[in-house]
Amino acid sequence: MALNAAVGLSGEDRHKGAFNMNVKATNLNKHGAAIQVHRELAVGSTVKIRHQRGTEIVARVVSQISAVEGLRTYGVEFVEHDERAKNFWGISFPSA
Repeated sequence: MALNAAVGLSGEDRHKGAFNMNVKATNLNKHGAAIQVHRELAVGSTVKIRHQRGTEIVARVVSQISAVEGLRTYGVEFVEHDERAKNFWGISFPSA
């Protein structure tokens, strides 16, 4: 969905530097989102995403979508596919 959310993101960047920052998640879906960050992340690495409601979930970086003027956008998917992941965004997604 073309919805955005402000979220917290933490993990290690491509150079093994730890980070914890607020970022924007776009294109929310029931399996993950696109994350915009001013860090270089490694495809295959995991990050923790914190929703404003306090819910936290682990996601895997699956692709780099773009990089413009230092702002990189990555596709991330939730590692777990349980009820917590299904309701992470607090949105009812339409069935396929």
